[in-house]
Amino acid sequence: MRDSTPGPAPAPSHDPYVRVRGAREHNLKGVDVDIPRDALAVFTGVSGSGKSSLAFGTVYAEAQRRYFESVAPYARRLIHQVGAPRVGEITGLPPAVSLEQRRASPNARSSVGTVTALSSSLRMLFSRAGDYPPGAERLDSDAFSPNTAAGACPTCHGLGRIHDTTEELLVPDPSLSIRQGAVAAWPGAWQGKNLRDVLDTLGYDVDRPWRELDAKDRAWILFTDEQPVVTVHPVREAGRIQRPYQGTYMSARRYVLKTFSDSRSATLRAKAERFLTSAPCPVCGGSRLRPEALAVTFAGRTVAELAALPLTALAALLSAHRAGGSETTRVLTDDLLSRIATVTELGLGHLSTDRATPTLSSGELQRLRLATQLRSGLFGVVYVLDEPSAGLHPADTDTLLVVLDRLKAAGNSVFVVEHHLEVVRHADWLVDVGPGAGERGGRILHSGPPAGLAEVTESVTRRFLFDRDPGPAQTVRTPKGWLRTGPVTRHNLRAVEAAFPVGVLTAVTGVSGSGKSTLVAALDENVPGVDRLVTVDQRPIGRTPRSNLATYTGLFDVVRKMFAETGEARARGYKAGRFSFNVPGGRCETCQGEGFVTVELLFLPSTYAPCPDCGGARYNADTLGVRLRGLTVAEVLDLPVEAASEFFADTPAAARSLRTLLDVGLGHLRLGQPATELSGGEAQRIKLASELQRPRRSPTVYVLDEPTTGLHPADVEVLMRQLNGLVDAGHTVVVVEHDMDVVAGADWVVDLGPGGGDEGGRVVAAGPPAEVARAAASRTAPYLAARLAR
Repeated sequence: MRDSTPGPAPAPSHDPYVRVRGAREHNLKGVDVDIPRDALAVFTGVSGSGKSSLAFGTVYAEAQRRYFESVAPYARRLIHQVGAPRVGEITGLPPAVSLEQRRASPNARSSVGTVTALSSSLRMLFSRAGDYPPGAERLDSDAFSPNTAAGACPTCHGLGRIHDTTEELLVPDPSLSIRQGAVAAWPGAWQGKNLRDVLDTLGYDVDRPWRELDAKDRAWILFTDEQPVVTVHPVREAGRIQRPYQGTYMSARRYVLKTFSDSRSATLRAKAERFLTSAPCPVCGGSRLRPEALAVTFAGRTVAELAALPLTALAALLSAHRAGGSETTRVLTDDLLSRIATVTELGLGHLSTDRATPTLSSGELQRLRLATQLRSGLFGVVYVLDEPSAGLHPADTDTLLVVLDRLKAAGNSVFVVEHHLEVVRHADWLVDVGPGAGERGGRILHSGPPAGLAEVTESVTRRFLFDRDPGPAQTVRTPKGWLRTGPVTRHNLRAVEAAFPVGVLTAVTGVSGSGKSTLVAALDENVPGVDRLVTVDQRPIGRTPRSNLATYTGLFDVVRKMFAETGEARARGYKAGRFSFNVPGGRCETCQGEGFVTVELLFLPSTYAPCPDCGGARYNADTLGVRLRGLTVAEVLDLPVEAASEFFADTPAAARSLRTLLDVGLGHLRLGQPATELSGGEAQRIKLASELQRPRRSPTVYVLDEPTTGLHPADVEVLMRQLNGLVDAGHTVVVVEHDMDVVAGADWVVDLGPGGGDEGGRVVAAGPPAEVARAAASRTAPYLAARLAR
């Protein structure tokens, strides 16, 4: 390790360093490191090297633990339950704020405006400075929020869409009887005797195939809004008397709608949504507001119309109407303009305030939260950021660096986990963790100014910072045909047409919001010589912790079968299902196979703690008594992909799946890593690995949206070998990308812009990289030219 920390530490009260001693979180090997306060410190290293374990799992986790310890005795009692970082000692640690890469909650009411408080300011503007119809009563700022009873459209309750269902959705297989579960929308527990007896008592035949029931009977069962109180008299069956049922009948439609609107369980809402149709609200037209609110205007537009504008366009409109307004108007518009400027300088000017946060990338959401921190005025804290450059065009990276410097200049320490080389070069202090991933990582290779890394030959990062070799000249592939779009009119695209070559690697570029993903989504797969089109996006592979890497790829089926074939499992009569944590039998029933329990905190959000019975293993003691080559099923799920590939090296069914995961840079993930813990980039590469392990079908078009998100440059090289391998095998690959290494290595580039939002939405250049690098109207061109000249 090379450590350029100055000599002996001064007295703790004046110590300018955060000093970490004996960090052992995840793969960290008892590391010691000193990081200066009031500086921009970047943590880097290959994916899985341990940098996040140090920055988030150790430094931030300890700051959070200390905060909880200071709150109240009740919270202190729960500290040991929620866990503390595995570290010997940390000194000189100020309070910390974490801005991690994570997906937004699925709450449809959460938007760009609610996250940044822009919605509150916009509502205040309409309340105090809006133009009201003659005789209209002035509204308070709530007659303008779709999230309040005072402002929400009474028909759609502020959601902007109405939901309903159909018989085809509620009963997907009409050949089944009610007894056989024909009404799929009802939960499994309802398919039991109580419901059957209710319907039987009312005169419905629960054993006839659904399609043979009378239409009026089917309609009553599924859609009635009546809720009669029903009493089923005791009946004798199989020698015993059934208990009577008394209650209220709930039709399938009513159950689905009620569950979707009222349930606090995301899982139940997701299940209910499968049986629903969706359409814009016929009353508010999707604006989500009641008529009284939509009758008030500012600059001739309703609050819904202003909320739908890109932030850059909203700022222009407000600026144009500021001068001629009252003092109140000027004060309120100045506040809005100031908030908008903070968001747009982070490369998010293409967003609108009504944009739902579930539609944002994790990088966009993190930068929105960073914008709110810039306005908070906090000082003396440690900001811990997770790859704030993710999803940023190179043109926006310089602005990000200015923002990070502003946080530092305000008297804060800024600790950033990052792969982007420009951010790494800009750091005051660099902590390089490695040299590899998993067990091959977890050491501090360098802690000091970035220039010092040049002498650390063991560092993988060093090669990309100081020893870039352009490699052999690239041979540009010849297209075998063309995929065409358009004319596409959607979002900011206006009748845009584009052509993508078949049989080559194409990069689609442009600033955030220029229309890249929208254009690619319109690719026409009905092209001679193309059998199928596969889109590999960054949406989660699952919405609950029960979905994980092993279950998604199908690897867990192989693992459970191998456990069932052990001598101990056979002696006990255990089948493969015994080793599933999703069904009763082998799982821990205290946590029902989750591995954790919910801990309710007084006056604080609930948190999670390891299950007190299984300790997070998910299985009961009997199941854990069976071992495969010395490991329990819980221990196998805890293996990183890299270690698992060695463990299953002689098992072809598992080895191929693990090899493809390694090939796309996911060797650091655990087999049982919950889907909820995966970044969008990791989820996308898991999908790509799942596709790669299938028997090759030819020819195929693969479409990927920023596949390098969250990857170290060394891992990008590995990924590019895989993508080029697909092309060499006769397939077509289209990637939406900001990484200039990827763009420079493509055969063809389609560049959109020139700006984002209304300033973008057209193809400004298309051709080989060298040709696009000369395009005068392209904001990508100068960065691509600089990369090609290296």
